[in-house]
Amino acid sequence: MACKLRRSSLSTTLLLLVFLSPFVVLVRAASVLGSQGRALLHWKSTLRSPQLLASWNVDSSPCNWTGVACNTARNGRLVISEIQLPNMSLAGPLDALNFSAFRSLANLNLSYNQLNGNIPPTISALSNLVSLDLTANRFTGRIPVEIGSMKALQFLNISENQISGPIPPSLSNLSRLTEMQLEINNISGVIPEELGRLRKLTYLALWTNQLSGSIPPSLGNLTNLNLLDLSQNQLTGFIPRELGNLINLVYFSLSNNSLTGPIPSSVGNQSKLEIVDLWMNELSGSMPPEIGKLHQLTTLALQINQLSGQIPPSLGILRNLIDLRLSYNHFSGSLPPEMNNITGLATFQLRNNNFSGYLPPAICKGGALWYLSLGNNSFQGPIPATLKNCTSLKNVRLHHNQLTGDVSEHLGVYPNLWYLDLSFNRLSGAISSDWGRWHNLESLRISNNNITGVVPSELGQLSKLEELDLSSNYFQGEIPRSLGNLAHLYNFNLSNNQLIGEIPAELGRMSNLELLDLSRNGLTGTIPYQIGNCMNLQLLKLNNNNLSGSIPFEIGNLVCLQYALDISHNSLTGDIPTQFGKLLMLQNLNLSHNGLTGNLPSTFRDMRSMFIIDVSYNELEGPVPDNKHFQEAPVEWFVHNKGLCGVVKGLPPCASSTANEHHGRKHNTVIFLSIVASMVVLLLLLAFVGIALPFQKTKKHTVQAVNNPIKQGTFSVLNFDGKVAYKDIIEATEDFDEKYLIGTGAYGSVYRAELSSGEVLAVKKIHLSEHENTVDEQPFQNEIETLTRIRHRNIVKLYGFCSSPHHKFLVYEYVERGSLGSVLRIEAAAAELDWVKRVNIVKDVARALSYMHHDCVPPIVHRDVTSNNILLDSEFKACVSDFGISRLLNPDTSNWSMLAGTHGYLAPGNILINIS
Repeated sequence: MACKLRRSSLSTTLLLLVFLSPFVVLVRAASVLGSQGRALLHWKSTLRSPQLLASWNVDSSPCNWTGVACNTARNGRLVISEIQLPNMSLAGPLDALNFSAFRSLANLNLSYNQLNGNIPPTISALSNLVSLDLTANRFTGRIPVEIGSMKALQFLNISENQISGPIPPSLSNLSRLTEMQLEINNISGVIPEELGRLRKLTYLALWTNQLSGSIPPSLGNLTNLNLLDLSQNQLTGFIPRELGNLINLVYFSLSNNSLTGPIPSSVGNQSKLEIVDLWMNELSGSMPPEIGKLHQLTTLALQINQLSGQIPPSLGILRNLIDLRLSYNHFSGSLPPEMNNITGLATFQLRNNNFSGYLPPAICKGGALWYLSLGNNSFQGPIPATLKNCTSLKNVRLHHNQLTGDVSEHLGVYPNLWYLDLSFNRLSGAISSDWGRWHNLESLRISNNNITGVVPSELGQLSKLEELDLSSNYFQGEIPRSLGNLAHLYNFNLSNNQLIGEIPAELGRMSNLELLDLSRNGLTGTIPYQIGNCMNLQLLKLNNNNLSGSIPFEIGNLVCLQYALDISHNSLTGDIPTQFGKLLMLQNLNLSHNGLTGNLPSTFRDMRSMFIIDVSYNELEGPVPDNKHFQEAPVEWFVHNKGLCGVVKGLPPCASSTANEHHGRKHNTVIFLSIVASMVVLLLLLAFVGIALPFQKTKKHTVQAVNNPIKQGTFSVLNFDGKVAYKDIIEATEDFDEKYLIGTGAYGSVYRAELSSGEVLAVKKIHLSEHENTVDEQPFQNEIETLTRIRHRNIVKLYGFCSSPHHKFLVYEYVERGSLGSVLRIEAAAAELDWVKRVNIVKDVARALSYMHHDCVPPIVHRDVTSNNILLDSEFKACVSDFGISRLLNPDTSNWSMLAGTHGYLAPGNILINIS
């Protein structure tokens, strides 16, 4: 009976175990998963952006959380196996995460976030981790030595952080590691030779750090490497020949270091190499012919070294080569004829060497060449015939050689070409009118050749052209007026030719022009006053021509002139304009060998940047301005004039002070009486106006145009009379109806006005007081005064203004897309602003601010540069607008500005901000 009971009890116990065991497993599994979940929730609470992990909560299983994956462990327990949270904008430290709770974790990816602080040494508790990716965060401190104990690790990436200190030799314990990426940090010290024990490594990237010392030969043991990149460090010494053992290497880069010695011949063993990048070192010796064994090679970059000798013929065996860069070395001799076999070249750079002989005739046989740079050598003979039909060309630099032949016969039509430099050769022939079809051309340089014929008018069709240098040739005929269409041109040089005729007034339309050199030709006629519209000019040379007439006073408005103003050796007459005194940045002024008369303007005293002022061989008279610069000037700058006198050593003294005193007192008396009489007349006129105005029955409204570029009293751009323009604007906006409103601010509202002529303008109507019909005049006057001083492609143009008792408004060019702020606030419009466009907008704004701060006299500070005050045209070109609170700076004093502008865009610091 007892036995039966015991058997029954045992059976019951076994049955209970059978039924309860799954529940026990589930409880244990739930316990492990729960502890892991609690660890993640604790870490989440330390982040500065926990809302980004909203699914992480106690009401759901961690296996359902964002970025979390679970798996069943060997013991049957459910555990977290992966944490994948890339690009989540997570911010905060990592040390609050309890890594010991995740011993089964295989994959941890926290890349492209904003995590900071040190990488915790406790991360080594992830003993089964296979992949660790902490790329592109803000981690600082050192690489933990403890990572070397994570024996299961196969992938390690902590690149693009701010890690410092040395590479721990303990990393060599990671015997399963296949990829190690530590690039773009601040890692210093030497490369541990122990890394040579990582035999399974296929990818080793240490570039852009501060590593020093030599490359350890032990790296030659890593025979499975596909990529070795040690570029942009401070490595020294020779390239170890042992690296030739890396027979599986595809990408090899040691560029931007200070390596010396030869390229080891053992490089020929690396038969799988596709890219060899050794540029910008101090490598010497010749190019090893064994490079010809690298049949898979597509890129060979050896530029900026001290390599010498001839190019080995074996280079011609590299049929797959598409990028060859050997510039800035000491190579010499002719190019081997075998190079004609390399028909797939897309980039071919040999400039700044000592090459001679002929260029390879089949240089573009494959039709892939787009970058050809062979300048600063001694190549001779014609331009290769295959270039004529090489429509893939984008960038051609053959300058400073001894090339010959007819340019029109050897060059064709290149729809993609944006840069061509053939200067300093012996080329002949005439420029073909077909060159006007190079619609993407930005730079054309063919100076110092033997080119003849005329300058084709078709060059005026090159709408993107920024540089045009045809100097030192034998061009004849007149300067085409069509060149005035080149709105982007900033460097224009036709000097030292045989050009005749007048200087086209259309050149005044080149608003971006910085350098204009038409010297040493046979130009006649007067200097067109329209050149005064080229407000960005920094150099103007018209010397050694046959120009006549007086000097236009508008030249004195070119306040950005800095390097030179040379109009010497002409037949100019008349006085020197007093406006030249505004050229405060000018360093070299040459007016010599003309027929100028009168005195030197007293305003010359303020031109303190002047190094040279040559007014010799004229008909000038009177005193030389008295300042230190003129006192130290050589007399040769003033000789052969009618009667210059004064402070220059070698000039005669001016008339005695005693004789001048009597004359001066008499002269001053006359001036005094004239001033008194003028003041009396002025007071009478003011009194008359004060009496007459109240009785005026009708009030006239006009739109005044600014002095520059609009002529006084008219809309010269639109050819409208001021009264007509005022009426047209009122009608176009239906007296400023809200349906034409495109923007508003504290100072005024902006309306779109389409005139009857079809022209579209932007009109800023100033807010008037409801009771007094008045407005604070200062912002209004500031904007007018500021914008009349400015002429820049990245600053909105002011066309005119209206000031009447009923209306005050400013008339601007219309910028199609409106403000940057409004574009960014509309999702669809903001999507069009890719990074290239955004970078270009930043550049445009920087150019505008640089112009205002450094190129304007006096400088101008905007004080309210916000996204709402940056306008975008149809091509996303940016223009700075709204100068209501701008300020003109006195360059000779410290400038202090009261707090002004849009909150959130103000400079930090005190309420008073020093802006000197």
